[in-house]
Amino acid sequence: MLRKASSAHLRRFIHFSFLTFFELEQNIIVRVATANDQGYAETITTEMEESAKARGTGIAKRSPEYIRQKMDEGKAVIATLADGTWVGFCYIEAWEHDQYVANSGLIVSPAFRKSGVAKQIKQRIFELSRKKYPNAKIFGLTTGLAVMKINSDLGYEPVTYSELTTDEEFWKGCRSCVNYEILMSKERKNCMCTAMLYDPAEKAREEQEKLAAAAAQQPVEDERRHFAGNFKLFERWTRFKQFVLLKNGKSKETEGRPEERKNSILNFLFFW
Repeated sequence: MLRKASSAHLRRFIHFSFLTFFELEQNIIVRVATANDQGYAETITTEMEESAKARGTGIAKRSPEYIRQKMDEGKAVIATLADGTWVGFCYIEAWEHDQYVANSGLIVSPAFRKSGVAKQIKQRIFELSRKKYPNAKIFGLTTGLAVMKINSDLGYEPVTYSELTTDEEFWKGCRSCVNYEILMSKERKNCMCTAMLYDPAEKAREEQEKLAAAAAQQPVEDERRHFAGNFKLFERWTRFKQFVLLKNGKSKETEGRPEERKNSILNFLFFW
């Protein structure tokens, strides 16, 4: 009798949870931000700062005035509930005379994380970027594996830092990150973040090759990195890269102390 009651309770709990998430998703509105959304600017920048501190790595620090400017320009996407509760945000930055575009500052309110809204925001800001800057290369720097997965679904590929913008204004945004010293010690060639890029010209070429191959009824050789299909392997590589960068940063501190070097190696082998 108790077992039957427990099973019934579990089914009701699962059913209620499903309805709650379903209803929540239906109530979230993801749209282009306007000047009418300026009241959210303080909340957004505060959450950006708190999130960066919690992760130990940073979104470039922005002021509420900067966020309001992006809203005025129509270069931002905001997510809210129907009642006006703030859910998430992201904005567009353009570099080198609009040759490069970054979808920056993706942030979701803690209460709505793991609800799938981050993917919706990224999809909407990506579409907005393609509309406003159809010929620009869209890039991003992130340590978040979830964001990397979303980017890969949108067609981004991992690239070296040399393929990103060289605009000094962009790199100044990294100064507020706790890993800035690592970035500069590597002469801006590597850091804890993974660089990802969407190149519209390359995508157009790939599509033309596929169409030509289909017309000729011949298989086309895919020269891409097959990133989407090897995400688990890429995840392990990302953690390895971060381990190496952090280890090199602490090498002077542990020099001459073999026990600490041994512990760092064991941590990598068993916990990465």
